[in-house]
Amino acid sequence: MDWIISQLQNLLSALTTIFNAPIFFLGTTAISLNIICRVLLFTIIIFIVSRRIGKWIGDIILKRMGMPRGSRDSASSVICYLLTAFGFLIVLQTQEIDVRSLAVVAGVVGLGFGIGLQNISSNFISGLTLLFERPIQAGDYVQIDDLLGTVEKVSIRSTIVRTLDGVFVIVPNSQFVDRQVVNWSYRDPKCRLHIPIGVSYDSDPVLVTEALLDVARFEKGVLSFPSPKVWFVSFGDSSLNFELLVWIDNPPDKEVIQSALNFRIEYELRKREITIPFPQRDVWIRHSDVPNFQNGGTGDRALENREETRLTNGRYAPPNYNDDSTLKPVKSLNNYALRELLRRIAYFEDCTDLELRKLIEYGYRQVFSSGQVVCQENDPGDSFYIILTGKVEVISQKIGQYIATLHQGEFFGEMSLLMGMPRTATVRTLEDSILFVVERHDLQKLLTEQPSLADQIAQKLAERQETLQDLGILAHSEGEETPFFWIRNRIKTLFEL
Repeated sequence: MDWIISQLQNLLSALTTIFNAPIFFLGTTAISLNIICRVLLFTIIIFIVSRRIGKWIGDIILKRMGMPRGSRDSASSVICYLLTAFGFLIVLQTQEIDVRSLAVVAGVVGLGFGIGLQNISSNFISGLTLLFERPIQAGDYVQIDDLLGTVEKVSIRSTIVRTLDGVFVIVPNSQFVDRQVVNWSYRDPKCRLHIPIGVSYDSDPVLVTEALLDVARFEKGVLSFPSPKVWFVSFGDSSLNFELLVWIDNPPDKEVIQSALNFRIEYELRKREITIPFPQRDVWIRHSDVPNFQNGGTGDRALENREETRLTNGRYAPPNYNDDSTLKPVKSLNNYALRELLRRIAYFEDCTDLELRKLIEYGYRQVFSSGQVVCQENDPGDSFYIILTGKVEVISQKIGQYIATLHQGEFFGEMSLLMGMPRTATVRTLEDSILFVVERHDLQKLLTEQPSLADQIAQKLAERQETLQDLGILAHSEGEETPFFWIRNRIKTLFEL
C-alpha cells in the first residue's frame, strides 16, 4: 500500500514538473502548460459571462429603452466582444504575461491567418463591418442573389437568414459586403409593388383603371397612402399592357399580397367582362387570278376577282369610347361605371375620358344601403364625399335636430378636413346610394385638377358654417373677413392652390 502511494506521489511530482516546465518565453516570461491551461480556462469563463451580460443588456435594458431589435442585437454583440477582449487582457496580466511581448507573436499569427485562412479572416472583417456600420440588422428582410428572407442574427463570422419557407440559411458575412444586397427594410419598410396586367385591345382603358384601383383600395395589405396608381405601360403584340402600383409596409408579406391582388384582379376583370388575351398573330391571305398570256391574256397584268381575307382569333380595332353605344356597363348598382356616374355631376360633366381617369385615381366608389351611417358625429374627419346617386340626411345628435337632406351632385365631409375639427353632424343614407370617396391626402390633387370645385366647396362650407352657428352647434367666429373668403384662403393655404 505504501508503495502505491509512493508511486502516485512520484507521478504527481512528474506531472507537476511537466506542467510547470517552460515551453517557450514571451519576453522574460516563461510559458508553461500550467499557464496555457489557466489562460484558456479563464478565457472560456470570461466569454460565457460576457455573452450573458451582452444578452442581458440587449434583452432587458436596451429593449426597455425602445431600441429596435436589429440595433439591440448589434449592440449586444459588440458589448460581448469588447468584454471578452478586455477580460482576456486582464487574464494575461494576472498570469504576469507582458502584453507588449505579444505584438510580435500577434503579427506572425496574423500573417499566417491572412495567408492560410483568407476566407475566415475575410468573413471576420466583414462581420465587424456589418456590426458597426449596420447596413443589415436582425429583423431586416433582405435579398441576396436568389436568397430571400429575414435576418435572424448577425454574428462575427456569418449571418443567419430565415426564408419564407422557414429554412435557416447560414450566409458568410463576406457575401453581404462583396455582393449587391437588397434590404427591403432599410430605414423605411414601405416599398412599392408592380403588378403587370395585359388586357385585350377592345378594352376601355378608363374601365381597366377603375377596376385595378378598386382592387388595390380594398386589399387590406395595401396602404391607402401613398395612393395606388395605374400605369399604361405599352402596346403589346396582343394586349394593352398596364401596371398596378401599390405600396406596402410589411416586405415579408410581399408575395402573399401580390398573390391576393392577382386573385382579385382576375375576379374583377371577369366581372367587368374585360378580357385577358393570350398571345396571338394576325394572318393575311391574298388570292388573285393572274392572266394567262399563252391563252391570249392582256399584257396589263391587271388583277381580277381579287379577294382579301383577314384571319384572326381576336378583334383588333378598338371601339370609339366617346360613343355610349359601345360602352359595356358594369354589373353593379345602377349598372353604371364610375366614369359615367362622375359625368352626371355638374363639376365633372365636361371632363374628357383622360381627365375622368385622373379623378378615378383620386377617389373610389362606395355603395351604402338605405339607413346606413356614412360618418358619425364627433369622429375624426378623414374623407370627403360626393353623392353620385341617392340621397342622405344630415342630423345633429348633440341637439337632436335635423339639419339638411343632400341629393345627387352635392357633397359633405369637407368641414372636418378643412377646419381641423371632428365631424359636426351624423350623415345617414335615406336610400341606396353611391358615394365618391376622396381621402384627405388625395383631396389636394382633386382640387388642383378642379378649381371650380374648390370654389363650390368654399361657398357651401360658408353656408353650412352659418347654419351650424345659428343652431348653436358651432361658436360664432369674430373677424372682418367673410366666411367664404376665409374658407377659400384656408383651402389655398392647406392645399397650396
